[in-house]
Amino acid sequence: MKDLYSIAVDVDTNLLRVCGKLTFSTVNDVLKQSQALLDPIKKLDIDLVNVTRSDSAGLVLLVEWIRSANQANKKIVFHNIPEQMLAIATASGLDELLPLQ
Repeated sequence: MKDLYSIAVDVDTNLLRVCGKLTFSTVNDVLKQSQALLDPIKKLDIDLVNVTRSDSAGLVLLVEWIRSANQANKKIVFHNIPEQMLAIATASGLDELLPLQ
């Protein structure tokens, strides 16, 4: 069975909503799709409340979004990071890098 996910930008708030699984099998596609959606946005707000499962690849995706935002001189904030992802970030020492709200 294929891992499912979706991403969409709320045009009123420029909030990128990620739903479903952020795993090794989905993050490359999520990254490709999100780049086009995030390019025109000056402040990146990414809501992960509907992420149902994540592994270390999901955390790598967040780090890549941070790197891209820094290169483009954009502010980035993550909302509602799932506990599973925060636990991986804490265990790897990356939790201090995550701009959280």
